[in-house]
Amino acid sequence: MPYVITFLDDPGTERKRQEFRPLHLEHVIRNAHRIIASGGLFADDGQTYTGGLIILDTDHRQEAIDYIESDPFFLQGIFSQYTVHRWRKAIFDHQRVTI
Repeated sequence: MPYVITFLDDPGTERKRQEFRPLHLEHVIRNAHRIIASGGLFADDGQTYTGGLIILDTDHRQEAIDYIESDPFFLQGIFSQYTVHRWRKAIFDHQRVTI
């Protein structure tokens, strides 16, 4: 069963986020084979990043923790806290799935 990882950017890290975004994207692409979904969270303006969400295909909580703690955004202090939760799909790609 996958894990959902969420994080919110720490205040005042907008410039740092821009600087390290290419390294963050490399990390995401390098791990694409085990990512169900990944993307940024935004303010209501739809332009300002506020954090991120990852659904990682792993059965092991520690793998989810290792993934997020090796993310350049975490290593560079763009966010300092995150959440990790088990996830079971009920609706996926606009379709009801068997649970």
